[in-house]
Amino acid sequence: MTEITSINPATGQPIRSFPLQDDAAIDAALQAAAKAQRPWRLAPVAERVKLLTRMAAVLRDGKARYAEMIVREMGKPIAEAVAEIEKCAWNCDFYAEQAPVFLADEPVPSSATISVVAFEPLGVVLAIMPWNYPFWQYFRFAAPALAAGNGAVLKHANNVPECALAVQEVMEKAGAPKGLTATLLVDTSKVAGIIADPRIAAVTLTGSTEVGAIVASQAGRALKKQVLELGGSDPFIVLADADLDAAAEVAVKARYANVGQSCVNAKRFIVEEAVADRFADLFVAKAAALKIGDPMARDTKIGPMARGNLRDTLHGQVERSLAEGAVLRLGGRPLDGEGFYYPPTVLDHVRPGMVAFREETFGPVAAIIRAKDADEAIAMANDSDYGLGAALWTGDAARGRALAARIDAGAVFVNGMTASDPRYPFGGIKRSGYGRELGVYGIREFVNIKTVWIGPAT
Repeated sequence: MTEITSINPATGQPIRSFPLQDDAAIDAALQAAAKAQRPWRLAPVAERVKLLTRMAAVLRDGKARYAEMIVREMGKPIAEAVAEIEKCAWNCDFYAEQAPVFLADEPVPSSATISVVAFEPLGVVLAIMPWNYPFWQYFRFAAPALAAGNGAVLKHANNVPECALAVQEVMEKAGAPKGLTATLLVDTSKVAGIIADPRIAAVTLTGSTEVGAIVASQAGRALKKQVLELGGSDPFIVLADADLDAAAEVAVKARYANVGQSCVNAKRFIVEEAVADRFADLFVAKAAALKIGDPMARDTKIGPMARGNLRDTLHGQVERSLAEGAVLRLGGRPLDGEGFYYPPTVLDHVRPGMVAFREETFGPVAAIIRAKDADEAIAMANDSDYGLGAALWTGDAARGRALAARIDAGAVFVNGMTASDPRYPFGGIKRSGYGRELGVYGIREFVNIKTVWIGPAT
């Protein structure tokens, strides 16, 4: 393969083709990043974070154009695409303010004159990123990594090359040191060699569990640090004492945001039997009201899926679930016409073991599952290979806090929607990956946590 072609998922038509970089171009990018990172790591944190402030300004100035790129290449409704750019800028501002605090030396009482824990950069980090949040996934990683003194090389998903190049444009407009960041448009077959290259110090991946296992093995052979944010089949638990109207309203947003194409979308709606019928009726009515259409329209809630093969996979999961006994309440078949549209779909009476229960459904399909009580609901929530996020709805906040401790997940939101936020860590357990992004823990993933001891004591 010598080029990649961007496809508009709303029409199925090509947008533009981009030449792939050869080995010489890859080598030049890695050499430039390694060279630029050496003085960057020595710059004071207070100086490094000025770049983040400029990144935020560039993102805000170009918000409309960048949002349109997202819509054009992966089909996200325009209102959500604008929000994605705004969130990227917020993340940059957050780390510009907090990085000096997060990276400050930590004194350790000891017998030495001085003993501290210092947080120093690892080097150049390779970021392998997905298409579903083509700006956010990068800036979520890059802002803390750059503030910590690292370099950043991006290998983006091959269906969003325009967004991938725009990310590098942002860095150049913000005045990043020449070569410190780079976007590589390369075939997937080149990734293993890039990971193994000694100029790459660590790897971060957001993507499927299957790809995560491959990248982990490649990075492991090279003894390089990894952060993996992988798949999810997040439970959304609704107990009998919950505010059902509020729960259903948030549940629909939690399932169908980004056309259901997020690892942290709620996917399994586990409801106590006493209120399951009522919740299911509310959920179906609210899902049916979502407007499907042109993703460039401000009132569109459901745009196309990003690729035709993703839609085919999702529809296959729906058909297999129905064959296993699930009940179709809404949607359930691809829409006719151009583009990769799949309507909001609701499967009711899903049971453990069914496809919609055990597999990640990466698209606008919700599975409603009935539990006899809270204990069974928690057991069902934990009956999954994944452990990214979870939501739990109850009228008793103290009970919610106690039950949250029993849920296997990297995050539990009680009476709310699971979401990422620069202020607290984000990541999963089990087959949802390991390591954390965001918050203080995220900025410390790609640092050398160094003990510095100066003695003897006086």
